[in-house]
Amino acid sequence: MAWIVLVLSGLLETAWAIALDRSNGFSRPLPTAVFAVTLVLSMAGLAYALRDIPVGTGYAVWVGIGAVGTAVVGMLALNESASLPRIACLALVVAGVVGLKLFH
Repeated sequence: MAWIVLVLSGLLETAWAIALDRSNGFSRPLPTAVFAVTLVLSMAGLAYALRDIPVGTGYAVWVGIGAVGTAVVGMLALNESASLPRIACLALVVAGVVGLKLFH
């Protein structure tokens, strides 16, 4: 259960990062509210998962999911660069996250 919550919390990290960008410095109410709610839920899920997963592994997986998710949303929906080197680097992050899970 802890791993499922950790993955969902990582996805929520992606949501709050995108909402933070869209909030335009907290000047837009809806993205600001989405940011606040998803940030709290993401942190709460991380805290829950860390009861059963070591902090080094849990935090790295959480950040990895959030970072890769945010970069993918940026490339697919926000016209950010989708160059081959950038995608290769994201694949390395995914490999690291998978490795942390396998060797937990």
